[in-house]
Amino acid sequence: MPLLRDIFIHLSENDMLNEATKKVGLRFGADKVVGGIKVEDTIERIKDLNDQGMGVTFDNLGEFITEKSEALQEKSNILEMIQAIDEHGLDAHGSIKLSQIGLHIDYDFCLQNMREILTVAKQADMFINVDMENYSSYDDTIRLVDTLKEEFDNVGTVIQSYLFNSREDIIKYKDMRLRLVKGAYKEAPEVAFQAKKDIDAAYMRLIKTHLLEGSGYTSIATHDHNIIEETIDFIKENDIPEDTFEFQMLYGFRKDYQRNLVSRGYRVIVYLPFGKDWYAYFMRRLAERPQNINLVLKGVTRDKRVQTGTAVIAGAGALLAAYKFIRNK
Repeated sequence: MPLLRDIFIHLSENDMLNEATKKVGLRFGADKVVGGIKVEDTIERIKDLNDQGMGVTFDNLGEFITEKSEALQEKSNILEMIQAIDEHGLDAHGSIKLSQIGLHIDYDFCLQNMREILTVAKQADMFINVDMENYSSYDDTIRLVDTLKEEFDNVGTVIQSYLFNSREDIIKYKDMRLRLVKGAYKEAPEVAFQAKKDIDAAYMRLIKTHLLEGSGYTSIATHDHNIIEETIDFIKENDIPEDTFEFQMLYGFRKDYQRNLVSRGYRVIVYLPFGKDWYAYFMRRLAERPQNINLVLKGVTRDKRVQTGTAVIAGAGALLAAYKFIRNK
C-alpha cells in the first residue's frame, strides 16, 4: 500500500507531533517496538533478549536535532548506555545516527562527538555502527565514516540496497563490518530503486558480494524470511563460516522467527531502540509494514492517558483517519 506508506513517512517528519510525544511517554502501542524511555528500563530488555540467546544493537532515538546542547545531551545518553552495558556484562553494541549528534549542525562537531563515543566504546570492547539515514545525509556520512575507519577498528556502517550506489559502496567497504538493509526512507527515483523486486534483487546481490568477496563481518538486517532462507542456502552452498555473519531484526517484530533462527544455531541480533524521541521511529516502522496499524488502534483504545495533549490526540486522529481512508479505497 504505497499511499499508506507515504502517509506514515509524512507523519514521521512532523516536528509538532514529534515534540508533543516526547512529553507523554510511549503511546499508540510504541512500547511493543521500543525498548524503553530510560537506560535502566532498556537494560532490563537487553538482559531478557540475551537470556533468549540473542544479542542486541541499541539505538538512542533522536531526530530533528538543531542545537549543540541537544546533540551533547544525546551523546551523553549514548555514553551512559555504553557504560551500563559494560557494567552489566551484556551482549550488545551501538547503532548511532549522525544527525542526532550534530551532523546537520557542524561537521567537525559531529566528528568529535563520534570520536568520543568510539573511544569509550573501545574501552568497553564494543563495536559501534554508523547508521545510514536519508540520501541528503549520504555524502557527509560517507566522508565521516572514511575518517573514522582510519582511526578506529570498532566502527562500521550501513549499506542500503535501494540506493543505486550501494554496489560501489559494498566493494569499497568489503573488508569492513557492515549492516545490509533495504532502506527505510522515501528517496527520489534518480538515486534509488522504487520497485520492491528491484530493491530485493539488489539486496541479495549485496549480501552475496559481502559474504564471498569481503573479509568484513556481515549483518543481514531484514524480516523477509524468503531472503533469509535464500541467504542460508547460499551460506551452506559456499561453506561460509557461521562466525562471519548474523541476522538482525527489529525489536517487537517476528519474534517467533527470531527464536526459530536461534534454535537452528544462527546468531540473531535485535535492534533495540530506546529514548523519549520514539515517534519518528515508530512512524517509519508503520511505513515499512502498514499492517502494524493494529498496534496504533489497540494503543489508542486502551490508553486512558492519551488526552494529556491535544497534539498527541491529533497524531492519533491522523493515523486513524489514514487507516479509514485506505480501507475505503
